[in-house]
Amino acid sequence: MTSRQPVHSVLFDNTASDTNQYYGQSGPTGDNLQFYASSYNEQYPTNTNNYYSAPPMGDMRTYDYTSGSSGSFWSAFGTGGFADEPPLLEELGLNFSHIKTKSLAVLNPFHKVPHTIMDDADLAGPLLFIFLFGTCLLLSRKSHFGYIYGVGVMGVVSIYMILNLMSKDGIDWTRTASVLGYCLLPMVMLSGFSVILKLDNILGTTLTVISIMWCTYSSSGMFSSVLHLNEQRLLVAYPVGLFYACFALMTFF
Repeated sequence: MTSRQPVHSVLFDNTASDTNQYYGQSGPTGDNLQFYASSYNEQYPTNTNNYYSAPPMGDMRTYDYTSGSSGSFWSAFGTGGFADEPPLLEELGLNFSHIKTKSLAVLNPFHKVPHTIMDDADLAGPLLFIFLFGTCLLLSRKSHFGYIYGVGVMGVVSIYMILNLMSKDGIDWTRTASVLGYCLLPMVMLSGFSVILKLDNILGTTLTVISIMWCTYSSSGMFSSVLHLNEQRLLVAYPVGLFYACFALMTFF
């Protein structure tokens, strides 16, 4: 049984039956029509040159390109940046002043090392020195990148465990890797010498031994200063010396 739908009546205006008169009549004059008062011209000026330099009030584009002040989204397209924003190199962990300070501390091992030298344990300098070490070996026809990676990782893990067993305060693995990487600088210099001269002679052997002692003395001094192990410096220097001896063997042979 189907349900009946209600029938709606449609009423037509009989006064507009004449189609010719309907289409010929003029439209409304618009006197009684009401329109919405828009403020489009006030917010968006007609001058397009000043549109991007001075955005309207209440708009999301709050960046002022003329003064360089910070904003939300449009500040990424400007050159001013935020007022309290750190430099890009600092955000990436690249501080060349700290790299220079630590490198000079390694090159001058007889200078007293402050205990706060490894507070910002960065790995940018060690990665740079390892890359230079491998590049110099490659220029001397020695491709040892795999050995460098393996010896570096195993050495950092082993020395990290030894130092935490010896000291009361302990040390994290980033500081361990940072100290070992920065003190690799004399070995990088030795690999640079191996490009221009052969090390299988008395001069090369002497330079190799000096490089091992230099790296060991610098790294043991930093570890002793940071961990307050001045009386156990010889115990710290023994495993560290073995670590750098492996890199010396890569350079010598």
